Amino acid sequence: MFNNLITSKAIGYYMTVLILVNLVFFSHFMSLTWWLFGIVAVVVFFKGGQNLARKWEKLPEKQFVKKLFQTALIIRIIVVVFLYYFYLLMNGTPYEFWAGDVGFYNYLAEFGAQCIWDGKYDLTNQFLTQDNTIAFSDMGYPVWLSMVYAVTAKSILISRIIKAVFSAWMVVLVYKIANRNFGQEVGRLAAIFVLLMPNFLYYAASTLKENEMVFLTVLFVERADYLLRGKDFSFKAILPILLIAGTLFMFRTALAATAIFALFTAVFLTSKRVLKMQKKIVLGIWVFATIGFFVGGTVANEIEELWSNRRGNQEAMLQFRATRDGGNQFATYAGAAVFAPMIFVIPFPTIVDVYGQENQQLIHGANYVKNILAFFVIYVLFHLIKTGKWRDYLLLGAFTLGYLLVIAFSAFAQSERFHLPALPFLLIFAAYGVTIFDWKKHGKYFNWWLAFIFVAIVGWSWFKLAGRGLV
Repeated sequence: MFNNLITSKAIGYYMTVLILVNLVFFSHFMSLTWWLFGIVAVVVFFKGGQNLARKWEKLPEKQFVKKLFQTALIIRIIVVVFLYYFYLLMNGTPYEFWAGDVGFYNYLAEFGAQCIWDGKYDLTNQFLTQDNTIAFSDMGYPVWLSMVYAVTAKSILISRIIKAVFSAWMVVLVYKIANRNFGQEVGRLAAIFVLLMPNFLYYAASTLKENEMVFLTVLFVERADYLLRGKDFSFKAILPILLIAGTLFMFRTALAATAIFALFTAVFLTSKRVLKMQKKIVLGIWVFATIGFFVGGTVANEIEELWSNRRGNQEAMLQFRATRDGGNQFATYAGAAVFAPMIFVIPFPTIVDVYGQENQQLIHGANYVKNILAFFVIYVLFHLIKTGKWRDYLLLGAFTLGYLLVIAFSAFAQSERFHLPALPFLLIFAAYGVTIFDWKKHGKYFNWWLAFIFVAIVGWSWFKLAGRGLV
């Protein structure tokens, strides 16, 4: 149960480390604006989540789902409108700080919208006329955003309100997945976690592709999970999954490949309690056909290139971060050997003032929430292995672990936004961990975890400053 013990300790440790770190590194005191963002994020998640879990506990399912979607949508629209004008005030544009990819997507979408108005509907070819280096995995989001811009007169604010609708829908999908796998108590708590998780609020208010990409990922897993656990395994049932997988390849190659891998793993290794042999055979044929369809041409080339460059890309990125102007000279000491064991936990929050890292400071409260919930994810991992039930949840487990390992060996292991597709499933496992956690037997381990996170954040703050020669 999401009890007051978790809430009070999580908030208490957060406030303590926030004050302590900024006093110790006083010359790099973080702006009180980011303090406020962090405090609101942490308090609303833990205190608000606890209150909603109790308030909605006895609601009939239809009423719960209705309230869930409505509340998620209202919160997201409020955040979208607030951050739109906040960014406008701070930056002079409605985009986040140091917006790099945003400019690229916005440029292509405005161009694509104009193409649609001119009757040129072959957008992928039109994009290539502008920049023939655009990869296949970069096409999906600009095509979608072009269509949105075309019908909204290129309105950034309205396009983000549409993002809020998809994000709210994603919350309901998470409820369905968690409820189907772990029961109603876990389903409701997982949905509330996703409802209040600050990361999803921030990206609904951004022109980056993460919001839509996470929605598609959750939709893929929900439909695949329904297929595996339901009675219908006809082509009609699997067709939506194939279409969503194909769309994902146009958003991020590694993500789509991991989703297909997770489905493949689930079909062949899920226990007979969940998936009978007859169904495994039929679904196995469909999965092989799917792999055969995607493994060819452009997609296969991108997957091969991604795999062959996995080590060099990470090393090159770490070297760049160490040597660039304002970079961290300690970055070269990191790598997959450091990131992989910590992949459920990282990134740690940035709670000191570092030039050029306003976005990280704005979202530091969200990173702290993930740091705390990672304990319950790890707890569930041990629980499932110990009880031998890990094969009952292979679709969720294979995707989450597979994607996070891909990120750990990539150039973006420490980048919060690249972790986002796995976050809904981490929150499902965290909700399950919270509901089965034995406080009498294992409560001390949670206290140890809080102490570890406390020390890690202090150490990370020193790392941020010392690597730049600031302390």
